[in-house]
This record gives sequence, structure tokens and C-alpha cells, in this order.
Amino acid sequence: MHYDYDEADVRRMVEQLAERIVAALPPDRPINVIGIRTRGEILAARLVELLASHGYPRIGRGVLDITLYRDDLSEIGPRPLVRPTQIATPLDGIPLLLVDDVLFTGRSIRAALCALSDFGRPSSIRLAVLVDRGGRELPIQPDFVGLTLTVVPSDYRVNVRLKEIDDVDQILVERKS
Repeated sequence: MHYDYDEADVRRMVEQLAERIVAALPPDRPINVIGIRTRGEILAARLVELLASHGYPRIGRGVLDITLYRDDLSEIGPRPLVRPTQIATPLDGIPLLLVDDVLFTGRSIRAALCALSDFGRPSSIRLAVLVDRGGRELPIQPDFVGLTLTVVPSDYRVNVRLKEIDDVDQILVERKS
């Protein structure tokens, strides 16, 4: 098993993700879009741009670092890299779109929900992911998905690469090395 999605595929998936969001969320109300570091924040920025082009005038933005909220922190290593969370927009009472690149077990999203609670209480939280690879360990489901992979063996990884940090837009499904 080896899947490879190129730049055109990724662009199309992000555009479809934005279209699904536009169909579900009214443009006349404010919305906050928060991306989970690192690739979730890049996808969030792209979605904000697309939402703005669809007439969403009041979009708050933010970036969430979930490192210290992870339940596998001890497995990351003795000195995990913690970068700042940047949420300068009020969250209370405003719908929030949480964005990440890959949804697998649901543990990163659980950590993100815990982290968000330190910053306020949105009226609702919707989840947008570029790739849903299945394999959930927690009862967490995305509201908006770019690509659904139904059968990804546990010895395979889904690697999302984005131009802003990887110099290429690509999704690879490949055996772990």
C-alpha cells in the first residue's frame, strides 16, 4: 500500500474543505479559526484566506500548541519543543473552527480541546482536518474532511507536507521506517 497525493490534489482538498465549511457556517456571523501547530496552523491560514474570499468578514485567527496537554508527553522525549500558543482574539460565545492536518486516534484533538478551555468558551467547536485516516481511540469525529482514508494499516504513516515548511504540498501514505 502506497498512496501519493500531489500539489493539485492537496489544493483541491483544501478548496473542498473550505466549500464544506461555507455550506455549513453562515458568513454573517463572526468565527474563530484556530490551527494546531504546525501543519494545522498552515491549513488554518489557507482556510481563512478562502473563507474571506467567500465573504466572511469577521474571522479571528489563532495558533494552538498542544505539546504540554498531550497524554503521551513522556514518550516525546526529555525536552519536548514547546512553542507559543497565539490566540489574541476573544473565544467566549463565538463559534470556533479547530484545524489539523491528520486525524488518527483523536488524542491530539482531545489535547487541543483541553488547551482551548484555558482561553475561553466558544459557543461551538467544529473540527476540520485535511486527512481522516480512521483508527480512533477516542469518540472524536471531524465535521469537515478533505480526504478520508478508510483502511490504513497501523504500521503505515500518513505524512502531510506543506509548502510553507516542507517546500512541497503532498500527502504520502507509506510504511513506517
